[in-house]
Amino acid sequence: MRLFRRRRSTPTRPRKRDIPRGLWTKCPSCSELIFRRELENSLNVCPKCGHHFQLSREKRIELLTEPGSFREWDADLESADPLKFTGTVSYESKLKASISKTGFREAITGGEAVIGSHRVGFAVMDFSFLGASMGSVVGEKVTRLFERATGRRWPVVIVCASGGARMYEGMLSLMQMAKTSAAIAKHRAAGLAYIPILTHPTTAGVMASFATLGDVIIAEPGALIGFAGPRVIRETTQQELPEGFQRSEFLLKHGLLDMIVPRSEIKPTVIALLDFMRPAGTVPSEGRDA
Repeated sequence: MRLFRRRRSTPTRPRKRDIPRGLWTKCPSCSELIFRRELENSLNVCPKCGHHFQLSREKRIELLTEPGSFREWDADLESADPLKFTGTVSYESKLKASISKTGFREAITGGEAVIGSHRVGFAVMDFSFLGASMGSVVGEKVTRLFERATGRRWPVVIVCASGGARMYEGMLSLMQMAKTSAAIAKHRAAGLAYIPILTHPTTAGVMASFATLGDVIIAEPGALIGFAGPRVIRETTQQELPEGFQRSEFLLKHGLLDMIVPRSEIKPTVIALLDFMRPAGTVPSEGRDA
């Protein structure tokens, strides 16, 4: 008679540790898991494959302009709802949601800044605000930026990103293409430089107007740039599109872009271009109050 019976032990599985959300990001290009802090330290560029993630407007300003030099213009302008657009969600509701999400009143922030030794008109578009679509306020801000820069004989630099015209404003949004283009024409006639920086994505009405009317057009690697989307073109033409169609590298090869510049090299590249295109007889700015 056994006084003791061996108890069969069941192996215990180690408890799965809960990983806090938001610590890791998966690269959409190479599927690599990236520690978010590492991604931020690399300017939101994948350290493995070089994929350029979107960057906030605050980071763009910090990346490209001299510390403390940026002064915003027209910060109080807000979009109206002239068509009283309603759908699944009203335009007014979408505007309120985007303002709450981003902390900004519109999809573009513009003003004056110093880049290197150059006082410039500078603006950044934010895709997280209604896809950086161009409505009346975006068009007005871009137009005023050029008009003021022309009057002060400053070059203009704009970081572009957009899904196109803002459909909630109908024809009023399409009119901004002509308005911004006319302001750029006056700026060019004054002999002043304009450098657009195209980021992912830059499409439709913005791409067809002020985003591609620069003296030197820069793009980040792998950015989607085009008027209509690849799916629309494929279904319209009933043809398969070439590999890499509408990406920066494809467009550089076919002459739409002047250069592709990695994010870490954009500022020195812009400074070199502004030095080269400086109008004769002008003197460099020195500091914020120059």
